[in-house]
Amino acid sequence: MKNITKTLLFAGIFAAFAPLSSAQELPDGIQRLLRAYPDHLVAATSNSITWKDGTVMVFDDGKGKKEYKDLLDLPDIEDQFVFAYPAGAKAAPPDRNQDPGRIRYEPFFFKMYGKTREEVQKKITTITWMPKTYNVKLQVTTINGVDKKLAALSAELDARPEFHKYLANPGGTFNWRKIAGTNRQSAHSFGTTIDINVAHSDYWRWATKNPTDDGKLSIVYKNRIPLELVEIFEKYGFIWGGKWYHYDTMHFEYRPELLPQAAAAN
Repeated sequence: MKNITKTLLFAGIFAAFAPLSSAQELPDGIQRLLRAYPDHLVAATSNSITWKDGTVMVFDDGKGKKEYKDLLDLPDIEDQFVFAYPAGAKAAPPDRNQDPGRIRYEPFFFKMYGKTREEVQKKITTITWMPKTYNVKLQVTTINGVDKKLAALSAELDARPEFHKYLANPGGTFNWRKIAGTNRQSAHSFGTTIDINVAHSDYWRWATKNPTDDGKLSIVYKNRIPLELVEIFEKYGFIWGGKWYHYDTMHFEYRPELLPQAAAAN
């Protein structure tokens, strides 16, 4: 009887951690991650993802619904999907504190792109942004082919003169730093982002007195970036900070898991 009990106990533990046989049994967020990052993630259970080197990360920390500030400062991987990103030409402004993509579980990005400036820099390369129009050199990561995607995006935009004024003098790509006013690492630290022309952009911190990132501010939305331009970026897997309540309309960030059509194509 003891041997049977031990066998059943072992089987239960194994089942809890073994990869599921059908992707349809996995939470939607995990399915999106597996589609978006196949070079990094090799297996999953209903509450974990497994990296190529065997590292396992928990998807849901079991702490239930979190306040906005805790979503920013103490998220799990599941929290990255708490706000659905409205791909396409969706109307603005976003609802209060709806910031799809602004919630980032830092260990996930440190694992993928590097946990120090030096680690990230090993995979940084230089591309030419809009060579026919501006010929600007930008530093971006080669991981997930972000450099190739930005180069292809740049080539398409070179042929769209109606958007050129928004794309001149890009505000920056790779820059290892914290997000202004926080202790959270900026996505720019990983070389996966681009800020387009600041002169035609708007940012919630510029427009708000005493900008405290606690979810309690009433923010008046501003935007001058054409949504058709945004759709082109989204086609290559980049989400837009202009779809955040805490808007950052210059900011585009490679997050294909939030874009179903882009995630499926990678």
